[in-house]
Amino acid sequence: MTIDRRALLISSAFGAAALVRAGPLLAQAEGPPPILFVHGNGDHAALWQTTLWRFESNGYPADRLFAFNFTNPSARDDDSKPQDNRSSSDDAMRELAAQVEDVRKRTGARKVALVGNSRGGNAIRNYVAQEGAAANVSHVVLCGVPNHGIFDWDALIGSEFNSRGALMTRLNAQPDEITAGPAWLTLRSEANDKYAQPDGRFVGKPGTPTNVTFAGPELKGAKNIVLGALDHRETAFHPRALAEMYRFIAGADPRSAITPQANVQLSGLVTGLAGTTPTNKPIAGAQVEVYATAPDTGARVGEALWRGVTGASGAWGPVTAPSSAPLEFVIAAQGHPTTHIYRSPFPRSSAIVHLRPARPLPAAEANIGALVLFSRPRGYFGIGRDTIAFDGKEPADVKPGVPTDSVSTLRMSEFADRPIVAQFNEERIVCRPWPAKDNHQTVAELTY
Repeated sequence: MTIDRRALLISSAFGAAALVRAGPLLAQAEGPPPILFVHGNGDHAALWQTTLWRFESNGYPADRLFAFNFTNPSARDDDSKPQDNRSSSDDAMRELAAQVEDVRKRTGARKVALVGNSRGGNAIRNYVAQEGAAANVSHVVLCGVPNHGIFDWDALIGSEFNSRGALMTRLNAQPDEITAGPAWLTLRSEANDKYAQPDGRFVGKPGTPTNVTFAGPELKGAKNIVLGALDHRETAFHPRALAEMYRFIAGADPRSAITPQANVQLSGLVTGLAGTTPTNKPIAGAQVEVYATAPDTGARVGEALWRGVTGASGAWGPVTAPSSAPLEFVIAAQGHPTTHIYRSPFPRSSAIVHLRPARPLPAAEANIGALVLFSRPRGYFGIGRDTIAFDGKEPADVKPGVPTDSVSTLRMSEFADRPIVAQFNEERIVCRPWPAKDNHQTVAELTY
């Protein structure tokens, strides 16, 4: 039986290698250490958006908070073999090293705190293990990181996520499994992390032991904290995770609430896909429009708040909007459907509102009326754990049990211009379908 390598992806979407500001209250002569947030497999800096807001809201200096995008965020199938639009573990380590040096130069700080989710933690561990690098790092926080692999097999020995592979063997051979110098913290789920499961069903081999336990993300020598029923992504992006990383770095208890601003300034990048592989390479020439929408209908309110075309950097914005307004982002880029992304109000400003247009419709679905996606980039949908409703129903395509699905799909056989409500716990998004025959798609994207 072969393994579905797509199932080995650790997270979700966006980017293009650019640092964004967003820092701790640790008492030291040079001020709190700058924090560099490192995203996971297939992901982008924007996933740290709510984390940055919570740090800022608790008084951490915004100019000491940074998040960046790996150019090619997805791991190779075999770490030792070049693969288009994918990166090796050493590629990721080198990009991280360059960003650490940039943060140190910008801030004048001797040491940087590193916080990583999923595959981002592999890059952090690999970097800190390099000669002299530990002296540049004050704290390491690893959130849902597969520190002992996703599986421990003789097969797929070249995978970065194989405990028996070269990377994991080298990193876990260190004394206490950590590199001396920084303070180390791991955050993990009690049993809900789909990449720390004893059964191989999430890597395409149901019934085959992975030889990895729920405790796989823990490290000897680190402070290890279990976060209850949180899922793989929530171990980084949930308020409970924020509380632990904040205490560890800042040495104080945070408030979980995000302090809103009256008006917000938003900007980011447009990035795309290379075939089916997400990259953080910028898309030039993309047309972007931003509209305020009515909370109850999703209809546009007034003229566009901003419109423009991306240059070589893929950057769009900035746009100023009231923090009370839901927004619609429209992206028209060559090779992609025109994508309408609906978001609930942004409580604070952000320069990492990265936009990735949707995938083209497969030929088999070319005749549907409309396609609407319900997306949760910072976590998965937990049937029974969460309150979820999509167009008035619990999504039928979300599997029960360990949370594994972050997208639900609504296919309308005939187009109808009407409001569609996407509800996840306390967050509610009202979006509008757009006709598939005109090459449009809708995404209701959750922030929390």
